Amino acid sequence: MKKLLIIMIVFFASIATKAQEGSNLVNALKSANAEEVSNYFDKILDIKFPDKEEIKSIGKNQAGIALKSFFDNNNIKGFELSSQREMGGTMYIAGKLTNAGEGYKLSIMMRTKEGKPQIITVRIS
Repeated sequence: MKKLLIIMIVFFASIATKAQEGSNLVNALKSANAEEVSNYFDKILDIKFPDKEEIKSIGKNQAGIALKSFFDNNNIKGFELSSQREMGGTMYIAGKLTNAGEGYKLSIMMRTKEGKPQIITVRIS
């Protein structure tokens, strides 16, 4: 009985940690803080910007620079969350990056690596 209780506590604690990390990422997006968002990048990820080919296996630092440049060049001011879910150990976040114009659709895929959720795919359209 004790083992079952311990397993349940660990399980629910891990879910709460993932939810908190997802909330922190959403808050970074809402404040249009590209540097903070890039802290969640995996060492290698895929990234796609509007009207450009998808960049596969880009390094964390290069992806961070590219995302900051996109935010700056497109005057990104915030983020409106439309969907956040987890399926099979993969977390998905979708919404709209806001600016003075129509904004951009954003989808992010994260997986837990080294004990924390890390972004493995960013798609902006």
